[in-house]
Amino acid sequence: MDAFTTFTASALPIDIANCDTDQIIPARFLRISPDDDDNYARVLFHDLRFDGAGGERADFIYNQGAFRGARIVVADINWGCGSSREAAVFALVANGFRAVVAPSFGDIHYNNCMKNGVLPVRLAREICDDLRGQMHSTPGAEITLDLEAQTVTTPDGATHGFEIDAFDKYRMLNGLDDIDVTLGYDADFEAFEERHMARHDWLRP
Repeated sequence: MDAFTTFTASALPIDIANCDTDQIIPARFLRISPDDDDNYARVLFHDLRFDGAGGERADFIYNQGAFRGARIVVADINWGCGSSREAAVFALVANGFRAVVAPSFGDIHYNNCMKNGVLPVRLAREICDDLRGQMHSTPGAEITLDLEAQTVTTPDGATHGFEIDAFDKYRMLNGLDDIDVTLGYDADFEAFEERHMARHDWLRP
C-alpha cells in the first residue's frame, strides 16, 4: 500500500451518525472485485448517491460541486460500524480517499482502514462538528494531515493533535500491509530454520 506521511486535500462532510458499512458499500456489491470492475468507484455510498434508476441524487453531498474532488472524509460518531466488510475501505480507496476524521469508529473498520492505507483519525466530537461546519460553509476547503507530527490542520488554521498506536503509525508511514510486515521477518525465519535443522539434522531429506 502507499505510504502515508503528509496529506493535504479537500474534505467531504458526512453528517450521518452511526454511518455503517452497509451505507458505505451496500451488501449486494460485495461480490464485485475492485480489480475487475472499472465502475467499482460507483459502489461507494451507492444508495445514498443514486436513485433506483441509477441517476444521481442532487441532495447527497458527494454529488455536489466542489465535494466531488474530496479525498478526506469528516464524519460523525461511530463511523464504519456494522458488519466487518473490508470492501467498505476498498470503496473509499477506489475514490481516492486517504483518510477519515471522526469522533469514533467501528473497531473492525478502523483496523481495516489501517491495513489498506486509509488513515483513521479520532478527534473530539465538537472538533469534528465544527470541522464539518467549515466544510459546508466553504466547499473545497482543504485539511492537512501530518502523520509524523500526529496533527490535523483545519481550514481556519487551527491544529489538533491525535493519538495513534506506535506500530500502526510505523506501518502507515512506511506503507506496510500485513504481507509486507510478515516478509520483513524473512531473515528471522531463515535463521530459526537453520538452528532447528542443526539441532535436528535427522529431519534433513
